[in-house]
Amino acid sequence: MSKFDQVVDACKAQMEKYDIECDEALLTAIARSLGPSIYNRDSSLVAAGNKAEIEGVKKNFVAKKLGVEGEEADSAIAAAIEKIGQSNRQKLRPVFYYLIVKHLGKESVYA
Repeated sequence: MSKFDQVVDACKAQMEKYDIECDEALLTAIARSLGPSIYNRDSSLVAAGNKAEIEGVKKNFVAKKLGVEGEEADSAIAAAIEKIGQSNRQKLRPVFYYLIVKHLGKESVYA
């Protein structure tokens, strides 16, 4: 099994744990788009309690990649944090981004 497959499997396991329905093709596309960052322990996780981290997600992913800004972006990030659990310190980046994409209905970006 490749490192990439291991990351996707870990993401699927986290999604199952939090009862998140998984579109495997979308999850794989999101993980692939994140490049080598998914293999680094620090960059593979989202620190939802870190304002700078959340601003980075908002600016570099939600605004630049998905084209969504303002209140709608804030709402999508808040929904992702709520779904995966504020207290969960192991928020895998591909899962977090998946939740944002699904919340905004932006699956077509990865089609």
